[in-house]
Amino acid sequence: MDEEIMLLLAGMEQYEEITRAGIRFNKGIFQGNSVVVCKSGVGKVNAAVTTQILIDQFKVSKIMFTGVAGAVHPDLNIGDIVISTECIQHDMDVTALGYARGVIPYQEESIFVADEHLVSLAEQACRAISAGKYRLGKVLSGDQFIADRNKVAWLYKEMDGACVEMEGASVAQVCYMNRVDFVIIRSMSDKADGSANMNYSEFTITAAERSHAILEYMLKQL
Repeated sequence: MDEEIMLLLAGMEQYEEITRAGIRFNKGIFQGNSVVVCKSGVGKVNAAVTTQILIDQFKVSKIMFTGVAGAVHPDLNIGDIVISTECIQHDMDVTALGYARGVIPYQEESIFVADEHLVSLAEQACRAISAGKYRLGKVLSGDQFIADRNKVAWLYKEMDGACVEMEGASVAQVCYMNRVDFVIIRSMSDKADGSANMNYSEFTITAAERSHAILEYMLKQL
């Protein structure tokens, strides 16, 4: 989100803006680390393209993806945080050919596991900055905006999802293919049950500030 980018740029030193594929990449120093800050845009294709450019052009070794999501786990409420243990595409559907939902045909892996060290750092950050309730769990991604209670219940029961959004699993897959460490960190802006339009704007600023604080803490430890 723009709100996240603005907070990060405000804390960066000696940064320069470089544009690739219409995406603005801001390269500089943050908390003593060489970083690249960028906004992927919405959806799996945008996120995948952005991630591959980060790896090919900027040679990044770790990717931390933040933003908002809809809560799927029933214990999650608006404002809570999900730290990815793994990611899968919930809209990958080749069940007609006998594959389980989310499985990518002819590929060894369809569930992409986050880096344990980055997950641990994200946990430490949530505790250190008193970010409120957080949960480790599976991030479900798809090119769909989920706003249906029945679909939410299905995603929890059948796919063991903690939250649902539109980019994380594509970032995770590109990182897996390139052997780059990643973690996805999402703030719950709504309960993915039709209340999103009411809640999204209210929590955008809060989510951006919380994401910034978590990233700042993590980068201090790296």
